[in-house]
Amino acid sequence: MSPLSIPGFTEHRVRVDDDVSLHAEVGGSGSPVVLLHGFPQTRLMWRHVAADLAADHTVICPDLRGYGASDKPAATTPDVYAKRTMARDAVRLAAALGHERFTLAGHDRGALVAFRAAMDHPDAVSGALLLDVLPTPDMWEALRGVSGAVGFHLYLTAQAPGLPEAMIQGAADTFFAHFLDAWTKDARALPADVRRHYLDASAAAVPSIVADYRASAGIDLEHDSADRAAGNRLAQPVTVLQQDWGAALGYHAEGLWRAWASDLRHRTVSCGHFMAEEDPRLIAAEIRALTRR
Repeated sequence: MSPLSIPGFTEHRVRVDDDVSLHAEVGGSGSPVVLLHGFPQTRLMWRHVAADLAADHTVICPDLRGYGASDKPAATTPDVYAKRTMARDAVRLAAALGHERFTLAGHDRGALVAFRAAMDHPDAVSGALLLDVLPTPDMWEALRGVSGAVGFHLYLTAQAPGLPEAMIQGAADTFFAHFLDAWTKDARALPADVRRHYLDASAAAVPSIVADYRASAGIDLEHDSADRAAGNRLAQPVTVLQQDWGAALGYHAEGLWRAWASDLRHRTVSCGHFMAEEDPRLIAAEIRALTRR
C-alpha cells in the first residue's frame, strides 16, 4: 500500500471497538471536523480539503473500518459493517481524540456513515455535509430499468458471500479502475500515485468492501426504512452536494433529501463524483459555511 499521507498531518491509530482500530490522520487546530472517505478510496481523498481546513479547524481523516490502513474484521454478522456500527466508530474516534461534538462530512460510502451518525448521535454531530449520495431506501427505489445499470455493483455486492468476492478479486484492478475512470470528469484530479494507492488499497480490502456494500442491501436498509416509517429526521443543519443524477434516473434529489432534513441546503455541482479532489475549494468552503449555520 502506498505511503502517501496528508502533508502536515500526524498519524494516529485508535481502538474504536473490540479488535477494531482505525487509522487516521489529524492536523490543524480549532473546531473539529471529521471527514469520511468514499469508494474506492481512502482518507487520502481529503488531502486538499483537509490541508485547507487545517488553517482554522482540527481535521480528522480516518480510513473507515474495512478500508485503507484501518482494521478489516470478518463480516461474521450483518452488523459488523452496518452503517450504524461504522457511525459509532466515527463518534468514538472523535471522542478518543478529545472531541465530543464535531462537524461531519462524508463522501459516497462515507456519506452514508455520516448520515447514520447524524441520525443516531445528534448530540455529537453538529452538522453534516453529504457528498453525492442518497439515503439507502431512496437509492434502491431510484435504481430501476436500464438507467439503473449505473449501479450494477450494488446488485453484485448484494449477493450472498462468495460469488462477488471471487469475481472482484479475479479482476480487482479492472473492477476498481472502472469507477475511478467512469466517475471522474477531470482525470488530473487523480494523479498516477494517488490512483495506484486507491487500486492497491481496494484490492487488499475486497471482502470488507463487499461486506460494506452488502449491508446496504440488508441491515442498513432496515435501519433507514425504520427511521423513515417512524418519521425520524436529521436534527442538525445538513448540506448535500450532488451531481445531476436525477435527470437520468428520474428522481428529484432535493425533494428526497428534504424528507429527511428540515434544515437543508442542497446544491447540484458540475464536477464529477470525486468532487473533493476535483473541486476541493468548493468543498472546503461548504464545510466552513456549515460550521457557521
